[in-house]
Amino acid sequence: MKTVTNLDSIRQYNALVGRETLHPLVGVHDFTTTPGGELPTSLNYGFYTVYLKTERVCNLRYGRSNYDYDAGTLVFIAPGQVVTVESESDTVQPIGHALLFHPDLLWGTSLAQHMKDYGFFSYEVHEALHLSDQERLIVLECFRKIDYELRHGVDKHSRKLIVSNIELFLNYCVRFYDRQFISREPTNAGIVEKFEQELNRYLASEQPQVEGIPSVAHFASLLHLSANYFGELIKKETGKTPLEYIQGKMLEVAKEKIFTPGKSVSEVAFELGFKYPQHFTRFFKQQVGRTPHQYRNSLN
Repeated sequence: MKTVTNLDSIRQYNALVGRETLHPLVGVHDFTTTPGGELPTSLNYGFYTVYLKTERVCNLRYGRSNYDYDAGTLVFIAPGQVVTVESESDTVQPIGHALLFHPDLLWGTSLAQHMKDYGFFSYEVHEALHLSDQERLIVLECFRKIDYELRHGVDKHSRKLIVSNIELFLNYCVRFYDRQFISREPTNAGIVEKFEQELNRYLASEQPQVEGIPSVAHFASLLHLSANYFGELIKKETGKTPLEYIQGKMLEVAKEKIFTPGKSVSEVAFELGFKYPQHFTRFFKQQVGRTPHQYRNSLN
């Protein structure tokens, strides 16, 4: 097992790769022209990091999942994430471009309040952002503007301009991810189909009685996607959130089971994974407008 190295500050990162620290809370590096020093292959980042990959030289892993990491991709790493590079040695040389910014840079800004909205920084996200040539130029231009501010010399405008350019970059990434969802529709359709198959299998088995009501996290993990990415994908493909999709399928099964001769509402609730029958009754009434008993009686 590789030893995890903690990087708590951007100064530490810069020291490892042999780069000057122009600002203690933010940095932009271009490793395409001047190679940096080597980093440990297993790192726990204490700050936000974005890598723009220009060529494929290694694989990344988050926990047990492979990161979809190839030439022309962006990788997003949030504070507290442990990233491991699959390599035969204990060190690896950074490739491409890197943007680093510490959470302390954002305090008191609007971006600090909205960082949670950028789901691609989630620890479990292992679906990289694949850039077109034009998108890559936009990303590099954002990096260039931040680097300019760092080299311009700190004044009363510096922090605001740096944070504004980071926010601009992140908002572009939201747009690029939306484009990627559309351009990968054939693949996404396969994921939706697989999701429905696994959901049907779950509800037809005894899993609900053992593991409870089917959760979004369960199916995201089963499909090797993060909950955030999975949620965005299902919403864009079906118009429903994964939770709404699961609840709709549960309702179909519930209606069928309610009319099974000799089966009580409590038994139906238990078979669907509800711990208490009253929770099932509440769920059913919220969805249908009537309790299971009222629904069954209205159709008899």
